[in-house]
Amino acid sequence: MSANLASNKAGHGRLVVLLGALSIFAPFSTDAYLSAFPAMATDFGTDVGKIQLTLSSFFLGLCLGQLLYGPLIDAFGRRVPLLAGIALFTATSIALPLIPNIDAFIALRLLQAAGGCAGMIVARAVIQDVMDADEAARALSAMMMVQGLGPILAPVLGGYMLLLGGWRSVFVGLAGFGALCLLLTWRSLGETLPRERRQPLQLGASVSTFVALLRMPAFIVPTLVCALAMSVMFAYIAGSPFVLMDLHGVSQQHYGWLFAFNAGGMLLFGQLNLVLLKKMSPPRALAVGLGILLLATSALLLVPDTAGLGWLMAPMFVAIGCTPMVAANATAMAMQAGRAQAGSASSLLGALQFGLATLASALVGILHNGSALPMTTIMLGCAVLSAALAWFGRGR
Repeated sequence: MSANLASNKAGHGRLVVLLGALSIFAPFSTDAYLSAFPAMATDFGTDVGKIQLTLSSFFLGLCLGQLLYGPLIDAFGRRVPLLAGIALFTATSIALPLIPNIDAFIALRLLQAAGGCAGMIVARAVIQDVMDADEAARALSAMMMVQGLGPILAPVLGGYMLLLGGWRSVFVGLAGFGALCLLLTWRSLGETLPRERRQPLQLGASVSTFVALLRMPAFIVPTLVCALAMSVMFAYIAGSPFVLMDLHGVSQQHYGWLFAFNAGGMLLFGQLNLVLLKKMSPPRALAVGLGILLLATSALLLVPDTAGLGWLMAPMFVAIGCTPMVAANATAMAMQAGRAQAGSASSLLGALQFGLATLASALVGILHNGSALPMTTIMLGCAVLSAALAWFGRGR
């Protein structure tokens, strides 16, 4: 291997780690404080249902922020909008523990998400800027593995921070993490979009670009496959506190460890995906991931509430683990199709992902009937729709 090739691979490796870190703002901002809902309800003098809106507003901010950053990073480059987004995330994380009113807290969470999603958008665009299609698929899979550390570490760290410093310490920790990422990005990430490839910021042109992408089967099919597969995980996030803590009697601290155990499957299946991508194309690896997801979610639906916790955790581990495997390959395919408008393509992909994920998580709450069935049914339904769309759209 030449020295230049080795240096290039090492540089790409460091880039993937940094971009992966920027992409875990969302799981850290959601998973770390789930077990703190009762304490927050007491402090704000409200019920847990109102506290759940802080999660919904964050998802909404992620969805809207995706649409905002796409045109911005295509017009002004990747670096400046990314730094501004991280700064907004850090500033709002500092302010959140100081807010005395729950309504203001909910509104500020939307702004926190709008800042935090910059890393998610820019990461996908930067990979398309500097890598070819095969490299991008491997990089996205590796980045998903880095992202997998978020859901693993967040609930565990959040549980202990809640124990030691109360729920406000979780947001202080987010502010510190944001400040660290801001410093590393400022020092390590250069601009990857040359001026000659930038597109003027025009509302009409941005809307036209989004419409063109929506009408492009090679982009929209894998985008929806990715969004539906990720909705499996969001349905789990919405339903697992009740299913694990209320139905199976898991404590708040142990809930964090079980959440981390399931998230550990992301690392395992991310490594499997890297192995598969050495032997097959992203579409074939996507088909393997969807097959595993269908089997695991089908098994979940067959587990009765009276069964032991182990019977639930085994298929749950597989289902949650392989969702990023599906998402990585589908994302690589979608971003390759939208390569000419990478920023807008990345933002539209993210908006659809979080839009469908928010709908899936809301359905879990709406269909709540005191059993695990709403969660497992929505998870299976999303998996079936994702696989069906991939199958019928494979020729396009």
